[in-house]
Amino acid sequence: MSLSEFNLIERYFSARGVRRDDVALGVGDDCALLRVPEGMELAVSIDTLVEGVHYPAGTDAAAVGHKALAVGLSDLAAMGAEPAWATLALSLPAADEVWLHGFAAGLFALASRYQVQLVGGDTVRGPQVISLQLHGFVPQGTALRRDGAKVGDLIYVTGTPGDAGLGLELALGKRTAGDADAHYLRGRLDRPEPRVAAGRQLRGIASAAIDVSDGLAADLGHILQRSGVGGRLELAQLPQSPALQRLLPDAHERWRYALGAGDDYELCFTVPRTRRAAAERLCAKLECGCQVIGHIEAEPGLRLYQPDGTLLEDSPHGFDHFGG
Repeated sequence: MSLSEFNLIERYFSARGVRRDDVALGVGDDCALLRVPEGMELAVSIDTLVEGVHYPAGTDAAAVGHKALAVGLSDLAAMGAEPAWATLALSLPAADEVWLHGFAAGLFALASRYQVQLVGGDTVRGPQVISLQLHGFVPQGTALRRDGAKVGDLIYVTGTPGDAGLGLELALGKRTAGDADAHYLRGRLDRPEPRVAAGRQLRGIASAAIDVSDGLAADLGHILQRSGVGGRLELAQLPQSPALQRLLPDAHERWRYALGAGDDYELCFTVPRTRRAAAERLCAKLECGCQVIGHIEAEPGLRLYQPDGTLLEDSPHGFDHFGG
């Protein structure tokens, strides 16, 4: 007997995952009933993943479940918010129980780590499309935003941008790598690690922040535009993974991936120089690390400087769904 929509929801989503005290009513009714703690602001984000656009067709279902939640958690991290609730809209061409089992396993494993409760959603028949809405809490007046960068602030990035873009080329068969490098880079693509702890600890330190989803240069550009400032980025200071360096011996090609490939879900943030010591202490504690890569200037636009002090003319633009 084929699986009905309501059987699907009951079997794979209704009774799974953590149960939070601030959820008065979760999956199973027309709406969820939720309690926002006193003194907190509610941070809300939604992301949609489409098979063949955001992940290659045939990607392991558990990895798809993980990534679908991770990209929303990354948005919360960029605001310094603590994750709380999620709603899921799932479009599938068929009720494939093997795929659903893997997807739910990946989704709820990550949700358990961050104490996220699934509180509602919808399922339909159609192309494989996943939309997850994330809700989190941040103390009133402390959220990290894109519009707070000031002239003189230092620019930081967590982790090693560019890895996921190279992982995508491996997944599509455009490149080859040794087993260890391939495993690492595919992991960075398929199972990104949201920097929730870093975002939370950046409250009171960072002046502005954004998550790196469309490419470091493009996403930093959003901070610059919203803050009404410009920036200078030192290419020699871009953090690069050993795998990226082994597979891309040419420095210009490494810069292209680090600045434009996207899908890394790292955090890019700015810090006033008076708080640099606090930022450096935080970087030293973070498993992913973070690095100063430039500073904020008054002149609008982003300028990329090579190690010899010359300006890089061909700047990567990052990913844009409608950018031609």
